[in-house]
Amino acid sequence: MAVEIQKIDLNHPHKRLLQHAVNILKDGGLIVYPTDTIYGLGADLFNKGAIERIFKLKKTSRRKLLSFICPDLAAVADWAYVPTSAYRVLRRVTPGKYTFVLRAGKLVPKILLQKRPTVGVRIPDSAVALGLVRELGRPLLSTSVPQGEVDYYTDPLVIAETFRHDIDLILDAGILANLPSTIVDLSGSAPAIIRFGAGASEPFGL
Repeated sequence: MAVEIQKIDLNHPHKRLLQHAVNILKDGGLIVYPTDTIYGLGADLFNKGAIERIFKLKKTSRRKLLSFICPDLAAVADWAYVPTSAYRVLRRVTPGKYTFVLRAGKLVPKILLQKRPTVGVRIPDSAVALGLVRELGRPLLSTSVPQGEVDYYTDPLVIAETFRHDIDLILDAGILANLPSTIVDLSGSAPAIIRFGAGASEPFGL
């Protein structure tokens, strides 16, 4: 069956549409949805079958960092170790266009870690992404829709054509910018930027 496409408002997503997407996630489906940067590819964090589908679709190393979306700082602390210094950074720049690398908490499924002690965490400034997480009731596993190593899909119709049998639902908010989140490593003694992206580096003095 071809992928389902549903138009969605970036700022005021309809609750019924978010619930529909979450039902697909709970059934092991994969969805593409808009964030405050690029389109994300999402799955239920606790559905092993869905995570395996992402690994297969992305054709990437299982050791490559996957991230998940949390609705707020309190939720981040449930899934990752957040020292005081990291908490101050998160409080200052979230929600925003950043992915933070933190030491994984005990609740993180082992399939995501692959003997790696860290996870990527996002609190995006996105009504759609945060709405999905709140409806799901737990973090949303999130990664980019693959288009090589350094490029990202911006047009949901192109995504649908390319992955018509690999993705179950696309929440279409139109064409987005081709600039992912800035990745900041907060797992060490000082912040370190791993990837420069849409989030400004000035808050970290780097």
